[in-house]
Amino acid sequence: MKKLHYILLFISIGTIQAQSIQSPSKSITLDFKLSQNGKPNYTVTYKNKPVILESFLGIKLKGGIDLASNFKIEDTKKSTFNETWQPVLGEQANIVNHYNELTISLSQTKVNIKMNIVFRIFDEGVAFRYDFPKQQNLNYFIISDEVSEFNLAGDNKVFWIPGDFDSNEYAYNETLFSNINTEKIDLNNGIGVKSISGKYTVQSPLMMKSANNLYLNIFEAAVVNYPVMHLDADVTNFKLKSHLVPNAIGDKAYLQAPCVSPWRTIMVSDDARDIVSSKMILNLNDPSKIDDTSWIKPMKYVGVWWEMHVGKATWDYAGSQNAQNTSVNDMKPTGKHGATTANTKRYIDFAAKNGFDGVLVEGWNVGWEDWFGNWKEEVFDFVTPYPDFNIAEVSAYAKSKGVKMIMHSETSGSVANLERHLDRSFENMKKYDYPAVKTGYVGRIIPRGEFHDGQTMVNHFNFVARRAADYKLMVNSHESSRPTGYSRTYPNYIAAEAARGTEFNAWSNGNPPMHETILPFTRLLGGPMDYTPGIFEIKMSHYDVSKKEQVHTTLAKQLALYVTMYSPLQMAADLPENYEKYADAFQFIKDVAADWDESKYLEAEPGDYLTVARKTKGKESWFLGAITDENPRKTEIKLDFLMPNKKYKAIIYQDGKTADWKNNPINYEIKTMQVTSKSKLKLVLAAGGGTAVSFVPIN
Repeated sequence: MKKLHYILLFISIGTIQAQSIQSPSKSITLDFKLSQNGKPNYTVTYKNKPVILESFLGIKLKGGIDLASNFKIEDTKKSTFNETWQPVLGEQANIVNHYNELTISLSQTKVNIKMNIVFRIFDEGVAFRYDFPKQQNLNYFIISDEVSEFNLAGDNKVFWIPGDFDSNEYAYNETLFSNINTEKIDLNNGIGVKSISGKYTVQSPLMMKSANNLYLNIFEAAVVNYPVMHLDADVTNFKLKSHLVPNAIGDKAYLQAPCVSPWRTIMVSDDARDIVSSKMILNLNDPSKIDDTSWIKPMKYVGVWWEMHVGKATWDYAGSQNAQNTSVNDMKPTGKHGATTANTKRYIDFAAKNGFDGVLVEGWNVGWEDWFGNWKEEVFDFVTPYPDFNIAEVSAYAKSKGVKMIMHSETSGSVANLERHLDRSFENMKKYDYPAVKTGYVGRIIPRGEFHDGQTMVNHFNFVARRAADYKLMVNSHESSRPTGYSRTYPNYIAAEAARGTEFNAWSNGNPPMHETILPFTRLLGGPMDYTPGIFEIKMSHYDVSKKEQVHTTLAKQLALYVTMYSPLQMAADLPENYEKYADAFQFIKDVAADWDESKYLEAEPGDYLTVARKTKGKESWFLGAITDENPRKTEIKLDFLMPNKKYKAIIYQDGKTADWKNNPINYEIKTMQVTSKSKLKLVLAAGGGTAVSFVPIN
């Protein structure tokens, strides 16, 4: 009897120490328990297949306090949440947020500190975060490390970029997990500032595919007052561990209870479309804190930008040789300055003629002569234009044409300088009726020693969005940390770059054809990307016969990107004269929407192909984009997403019969046919190619 009593007691304790929770559809199961030394750990399965093996959790505080072991469970709580909410701008008019939640209340027995671990289980994945309640033994504290683990079930195929604290502008590597090695990548890639943290450190979001055809993505959501999480890879044992970006003195995060960490996310499915269409990252962020959002609007724009990348014009007014200790009024202009009043008016005329909402002008303001590489504090004041750019005249001209101007504020990495001038800059924007700003963060960060992905910079990027909201201004950040869904909370944070964009094709080894088939599975999970597509003159030899660089797509794929790369802020990035040269293809860019009621991911395979159909917000028109990697592809698409019993005119922009991204990229065809929801479209995509289709209802 004593022996039986002991066994029953053991089972009782084991039951208290372990918890299990499933997703609403019951396809995902998460099991949590404490090990014998009080170490919290979890496992994840998908349809009874192992996804995450036993993985430990915890936080370490500066001063030697270990919040990763010696815990006991004080309480557990389960709940269910189900809502449908409406984003201000987005891929869907309605987003379902449905999950089951498990909260584990823990107490560290040696230091008597309480910490909760909160799990949310969605049908597309698992999220967890650390919650530090208000308590006597924990007020201000410093995170020295986070030991969240993701113990994988095998040697997955993985799409990765190196764990660089200062840049996410890398082309993706496609290898087995066991072959991750940042020392083997080509660093002659056009990235100006690199801070790669380790041989086996990679960035999240990390997209993977297992040998048994499960798609897996590890990321984070709601990064607020916390550094970005990179991942240390144990390539022998197929494990990942969180790697927080440090500040200038090596600390990771300064916090005060009560507070929470960002969510760590694990998406999993046997259908790649579930990953790429997931709204889980957005759902894990707080609802909008902006009451009146009527001023937040989608924009399609052109701008004085690509001509500088291709060498036709310059950002600077006088050239670097005239920069030192010379006032702008004494500078001798080079004659190549792009941001002149006359040139800007030309873009305004083009925008007005073709129905575009805005015009971006880079290089309009004083400071570009010696802005890069000097780690200089006071480069720009964000309000003073060059002598050949009359901001009042340009603003008045744009207003007369019904076009909005988009401000450009490059910081040269001097973030403290921007913050000192931020309100003055925003007041200047309001004075001249600029509704949106593109911020830039090229260079090493000032305050010196900080990284783009550290807590200080995360706080800065979020602060700019919040402060802009006070002025009813929209923000598009470039060279920022990658978004993690904060655009739900501040929907005026309309877009970001935060990945390797189109411009790299103009002056580096560029973006390989598979690049755009990976970004929707990685960078775009956290929010819209200002990828700046629409390049029609693919080869840079068009501007200089000695140049070998080119965009690594066909022209038809450039059109398809307006559908596959979601953003409510879309640039027609090429020069006006190039669009006039290919006016029939340009019609698709003029027609395509930037805000949507519905999005259907029809086909998806990371690194290979993607096909998306989207319904225009408030209209019955649809647009379809299909892209492929370096391999040609044939496919047949059902049009059952169209309204039943209605006829549509389908205008198909496709690769020509001899099209090829490298050898014949501008070969395209346009054809028109009548279709219904019962029709099928046969698509033929060239190597590095794509197809774009507009569906217009026939009344």
